Amino acid sequence: MDMVKFFQSGGPFMYPILAVFALGVAISIERFLYLSVINRRTKSMWSQLVPMLKARDFKRALQFVEKNNSPLSAVLSYGFARHSANKRREIIEAAMEEGMLDAMPSLVQRTHYLATFANIATLLGLLGTIVGLIQAFTAVASANPAEKADLLSASISVAMNTTAFGLIAAIPLLLIHSYLVTKTSHVVDSLEKAAMKSLNMMVED
Repeated sequence: MDMVKFFQSGGPFMYPILAVFALGVAISIERFLYLSVINRRTKSMWSQLVPMLKARDFKRALQFVEKNNSPLSAVLSYGFARHSANKRREIIEAAMEEGMLDAMPSLVQRTHYLATFANIATLLGLLGTIVGLIQAFTAVASANPAEKADLLSASISVAMNTTAFGLIAAIPLLLIHSYLVTKTSHVVDSLEKAAMKSLNMMVED
């Protein structure tokens, strides 16, 4: 109930801050679920690919990755396709790097918005406080001298609520952004590791 009063007393800027926070939370959930699924799918695909690569059955490996829609498929399908025509290491490696460039956008998209939303929430909070203070001093200027101190104190307290709420929204978004960036880096590292191991098995004598 106190939180409701806190929100209601903060003025109109509380609503855009809440909207920014809600959008950031929605993106955070979507990105977390997506990266978790991709991480599990990458591990599952790799465990199934290893026997094919050890058996040097690259044709079957290519068919397998082409059936799957994942960043690992995008990376390895380029390499397997080049391997069938040219076994030079640098050609296959360049093809896999091209596949990594194709896979990266789906891994990093929307995550950067979280840092932007955190900044927007903070700035909206400060703007709300400044507007509230302007209104407070304007009201105090025409108030009864005996009531000025109490009126100003109450008005400043209400105005500061928007700054507080902006920070309440911004801090979790920044923490989530940092976590998702780290999680994305782990997924990218697993893709690069799988690509390098595949490359080594493709070009070994």
